[in-house]
Amino acid sequence: MHALKLILRNALRHKIRTGLTVFGLFVAVLAYGLLQTVIDAWYAGAAAASKTRLITRSSISLAFTLPISYEARIKGVEGVTTVARSTWFGGIYKEPKNFFPQFAVSGNYLDLYGEFLLPDAERQAWMRDRRGALIGRQLANQYGFKVGDVIPLRGSIYQGEWQFVVRGIFDGADDTKITRHMLFHWEYLNEWLAQRPARRANQTGVFIVGIDAPERAADVSRKVDGLFENSVAETLTETETAFQLAFVAMSNEIIAAIRVVSYVVILIILAVMANTMAMSARERTAEYATLKALGFGPGFIALLLFGESLAICAVGGGAGLWATPHAAAAFKQTAGSIFPIFAVSQATVIAQALCAATVGVTAAIVPAVQAARVRIVEGLRAVG
Repeated sequence: MHALKLILRNALRHKIRTGLTVFGLFVAVLAYGLLQTVIDAWYAGAAAASKTRLITRSSISLAFTLPISYEARIKGVEGVTTVARSTWFGGIYKEPKNFFPQFAVSGNYLDLYGEFLLPDAERQAWMRDRRGALIGRQLANQYGFKVGDVIPLRGSIYQGEWQFVVRGIFDGADDTKITRHMLFHWEYLNEWLAQRPARRANQTGVFIVGIDAPERAADVSRKVDGLFENSVAETLTETETAFQLAFVAMSNEIIAAIRVVSYVVILIILAVMANTMAMSARERTAEYATLKALGFGPGFIALLLFGESLAICAVGGGAGLWATPHAAAAFKQTAGSIFPIFAVSQATVIAQALCAATVGVTAAIVPAVQAARVRIVEGLRAVG
């Protein structure tokens, strides 16, 4: 109890210095948490991917399409349960800044995506309307789309003015599911292509392949690609997770930079905290010598410094932990179009707490050792 009183009094002896140190820790822990959450948001699509879905695409590039005749042959592979088509549309809603993904999909697409919840009535309405579209809840909330609205899109890949009617709004099964995209009928796009001289009809961007067991992913992938080996349009089949991570890999340098910055922030506050504790120990050299003269051992002296350092880190780090989810929610309101999923994970919270504790312990090691070793005579002569 006496040690705790001494720790608190020592921590509050220089209120301005302690307050600034606490504020620095608060900012550092908060910044670290937000930066780690940005990284998690980048990987959100891959994290939500299903282990029973494979993606079959052109082995050359996603820019090359595959003939729909491949679909029947893929269905014949042992372990395959469902095959759906999906083509990236790339339309512009009003102006280029209003970017959101649009996919032309086959009617069985939602059978493979059980995490998207859509009322049966709305699905039936979509199936009956060739210009019908399904909108994710996040996208609907962002632009205020409602069932029955007409969405005009200006084609960038498929030139022309397109209009789609919202026939349904689907929700995610939980908060980790991204629903910021639009789906419409692949047949509608294919009809348009069939009327053009470029002969781009009866092609699809990718096949989504449902399999009966996750452990068969490698075997099914190998068999599917083997079907089209040495053909004019060879395929590459991979898990949905690997497919999503391929897009994340394009931003590896950015993600690496964010990781580095998040740890640099912690290293900077560690240096600040170490300097604060060193100053505190130097100012109290005579006091520590007096405590030794009264019979207190080196361990008690070290305890005072470690306790003070950990107390400061607990307050600053605790405030940063409390503020992180609130700051993340505010950030999502302004940057939801970039990161549809932006939530602080439990792993990030644990990492923040460990960083704060590490700073508290590490910053006090050198000052505590020096204070514990101070000689009584030399300490009493010291001037703080």
